[in-house]
Amino acid sequence: MPWEPPLAHPADDTSLEPGELVVDPAEATPPVDTTTPPAEPLLQPEPLTPADTVPVAAPARGPGLYWSLVAVLIVVDQITKALLRAAVPLYDTRPIINGLLDFVHVRNEGVAFGLLNSLDLQNKWVLTTALASAALAGIAYYARHIRPDEKLARIGLSMILGGAIGNLIDRVYAGYVLDFIDVYWGDWHFWAFNVADASISIGAVLVFVDLLLVKPHASNPV
Repeated sequence: MPWEPPLAHPADDTSLEPGELVVDPAEATPPVDTTTPPAEPLLQPEPLTPADTVPVAAPARGPGLYWSLVAVLIVVDQITKALLRAAVPLYDTRPIINGLLDFVHVRNEGVAFGLLNSLDLQNKWVLTTALASAALAGIAYYARHIRPDEKLARIGLSMILGGAIGNLIDRVYAGYVLDFIDVYWGDWHFWAFNVADASISIGAVLVFVDLLLVKPHASNPV
């Protein structure tokens, strides 16, 4: 075998400067990459499709009037007027509670409680019918804006509507309204009225109570 010279040890390397360390290539630390990686692009939010949008609920409206109460009041009003016509002659009186209540038979060509009854006007029933129709339109408009929780107002409006329709039936078919309830004390007499007038008055009180007393408290829920 031919002779080969021995490998030089790193310590025998005369090319090194004094004090310079010799590093084994196997133990050398790889260089660190100090370059900044490129920034990732910002993700843009995807546009919402119509299917992803949340529909905005419309303001809740009232569920309407108590139509069963309206119908009952109309029927009761018309039945009591028919019974009165059959039992008491025109301009006659039937005592019910002495000194307090009588049944009478009078014709009201005005509006509620005899208002405008003394007005001397040809075809006055046209005016009173138009006023009653305007009142019905106002009731219908207000009824569309009451909330479901406003039960007192709904009852009141139902009573007003039932009474207004009851009297409107009389005006259309007879040209006047029959009043028969006479409440008095001594020589003082309240205006003669009927079931429809009483329904309208009580309903108006309920609506005003709801407006003045109930709504201010309901406007500040806990």
